[in-house]
Amino acid sequence: MNDVRVDGGHEDGRSGTGRSRIAVAGASGLIGGALARSLTADGHEVVRLVRHAPGGPHEVRWDPENGRVDAAGLDGCDAVVNLAGAGVGDRRWTDAYKTRIRSSRVHGTTALAEAVAAMERPPRVFVNGSAIGFYGETGDRPVDESAPAGEGFLPGLCVEWEAAAAPAREAGVRTVLVRTGLVVARGGGAWGRLFPLFRAGLGGKLGDGSQYWSFVALHDEVAAIRHLLDREDLSGPFNLTAPQPVTNRAVTVAMSRVLHRPAPFAVPAPVLRAVLGEMAGDVLGSARVLPARLLESGFRFAFPEIDGAIRAAL
Repeated sequence: MNDVRVDGGHEDGRSGTGRSRIAVAGASGLIGGALARSLTADGHEVVRLVRHAPGGPHEVRWDPENGRVDAAGLDGCDAVVNLAGAGVGDRRWTDAYKTRIRSSRVHGTTALAEAVAAMERPPRVFVNGSAIGFYGETGDRPVDESAPAGEGFLPGLCVEWEAAAAPAREAGVRTVLVRTGLVVARGGGAWGRLFPLFRAGLGGKLGDGSQYWSFVALHDEVAAIRHLLDREDLSGPFNLTAPQPVTNRAVTVAMSRVLHRPAPFAVPAPVLRAVLGEMAGDVLGSARVLPARLLESGFRFAFPEIDGAIRAAL
């Protein structure tokens, strides 16, 4: 993976040794945790944003739902990465939980972007999380970053979420929006739930299985974020999805093949809607999303196909 670039000889006194100070919000989550471990392993200093009293110089207090952050703790950071937010798939979408999902993302991003914009020595880059939910239902039609936002709760959320990063961009800080797909990993997300089911021989397609799942291996997700941190010529939205989206039916076949387990079951769409409520639309919806800008920038996926992504997670 590329290092976060820190040029030498800066008048602001930042390190010219290649060792960067990088703030990560959401470092306890699946992607943020993997990113923090990767950066730390390569000798970078990771500052974690936490909701409790800081336990040392590598923690900064913040309260994303209420839009507060200890901006002084971000001083000297070369980059700020915001991957925080209540899990979209963690529970049924009641009105109260939808409010929590929105506030944790929009208010938290606003607080960080405004803090970055107001800093005397702002970071060189602000990377803000988003999701391919931006595009909504696309059916079998492929879309890239040039496509408009879709309709519904998730597209509307993503539009607000990304707009909340505007203060950083308007202050001249390079701002990157990472629209992440379904992350293939054992430790969380959709696949964190799929692996135990398939290992037990209880896996199967969801609905009729024709909906596209735009996946990305956790390894490639972290590598792509680091690529975007490093490249000073890149800004704006980037889809973090493998270049070959597959249908849920193909995912089911691949899981069965890689895990050597049968996948005889199928969950009918009406059952999913009864159990999941409004969130079923996200599970049954189709999003065939392509990482056009990431590929154009020269990024190369280690696991572009679904079988390799599943094996990498194992």
